[in-house]
Amino acid sequence: MTSTTTRSTMTTWPEQPRFPGQTAAHPGPVDMTMMYVMHHAFRRDLAAFAAAATATPVEARTTWRALASRWELFASALHHHHSGEDAGLWPLLLERTDDAGRVTLEAMEAEHAEIDPILASCAAGFERLAQHADDDARSALAIRLTAAKASLGRHLEHEETEAIAIIQQVMTGEEWEQLEEEHFRSGLRLADVLAVVPWAMHGVPAPLRRSTFGVTGRAHHAMWLLTRRGFARREAVAFAYLVRS
Repeated sequence: MTSTTTRSTMTTWPEQPRFPGQTAAHPGPVDMTMMYVMHHAFRRDLAAFAAAATATPVEARTTWRALASRWELFASALHHHHSGEDAGLWPLLLERTDDAGRVTLEAMEAEHAEIDPILASCAAGFERLAQHADDDARSALAIRLTAAKASLGRHLEHEETEAIAIIQQVMTGEEWEQLEEEHFRSGLRLADVLAVVPWAMHGVPAPLRRSTFGVTGRAHHAMWLLTRRGFARREAVAFAYLVRS
């Protein structure tokens, strides 16, 4: 009876997506689609920013201003994501997991603290280059972006391989939906959502895009249809020298 019940329960679990660069997709009752969507966007962005920092001439003021604006979108999305984890997700998991799980979750918080000052220094570099043709600032920014890419990459891998496994062990799908509503969706204005949807879906392979909208619903799909072209035009300006290279 127990074996049959277990198999029946597992067949009702949602299928977990696998995005480019993703290191794990733990099975379980919680649909982690949006978590993996965000992780894909963070990886994609830092790779693009790191490449753009070396490819963009220091005198290309319009491009640097577009990159500075684009960095603000990335940084805002990452800050909101990490704030939701720090305020809602990690405390809940810490209450429910064992000693080994607590070590992982404490590491998650420490990794957030490690990443934050690196991102702040990157923001300062983009702001400087948006105003001045400064070779030293560009060299420093390239180093900082490489560090940010490595630091966040390690964190996302750690989260996907260990922290998400804890989520699947101690949470239900209903609890996850409530947590997402309270700590990840709350505080977002319509303008924020209209900015985040095309950003999050940019570069997502078509099959994954379709399955993601199957989870998020028609409203997000409609927003993407309305905003994707404008977003693509702005991307072409910000990453102009990547397109050309």
